[in-house]
Amino acid sequence: MNHSQTIARHLLEIQAVILQPKDPFTWASGIKSPVYCDNRLTLSYPDIRSAIISGFVDLIKNHYPDAEVIAGTATAGIPHAALIAQEMNLPMVYVRSAAKSHGKKKQIEGLVKPGQKVVVIEDLISTGGSVLKAVDALKAVDAEVLGVAAIFTYQLPRADQQFKTAETQLNTLTNFEVLIEEALTQNVITNEQLVALKKWYKDPENQDWMLQV
Repeated sequence: MNHSQTIARHLLEIQAVILQPKDPFTWASGIKSPVYCDNRLTLSYPDIRSAIISGFVDLIKNHYPDAEVIAGTATAGIPHAALIAQEMNLPMVYVRSAAKSHGKKKQIEGLVKPGQKVVVIEDLISTGGSVLKAVDALKAVDAEVLGVAAIFTYQLPRADQQFKTAETQLNTLTNFEVLIEEALTQNVITNEQLVALKKWYKDPENQDWMLQV
């Protein structure tokens, strides 16, 4: 079992990711989704938390070896970014979704110097919109954003397009396709549901996948 499969298994074990193809969740947009993700739960499991941080460190060393600053997205990316920065002995900052309306009206908390090479940490990638706002905020203070690292991605086509448009590299510890294959191995889903789930993430706005579960 590779590291991506191991992380996927952990997420399923603690129900940080829940698959409910027969009783889908409803997103704010009205789209029916067979998956719900809350990676904050991983923080409550020391062994899993350690495996995730170790995975992040390896990912950064392999894909972003020149990293000088670790930036977490507020709020979900902050604890992971802090643990990674501590492990790698690097400075850490975090980026708010918008600048504060009071005080110094900062959007970035912590020190980023112009030209410093930054990796942005997120827990989950859905459409990519929120983390790319953090990327834009860092670029606005003349940081060099090497890319984004996240625990999990739904692998939605819209996210792929947004990262391409933003010319921003994305790497994750695991992804939806690996997770549903692991769910099949653990008998969490059936073969028929696996087919339906693959159909969903390739075109989430097409609700025909529900006819197959």
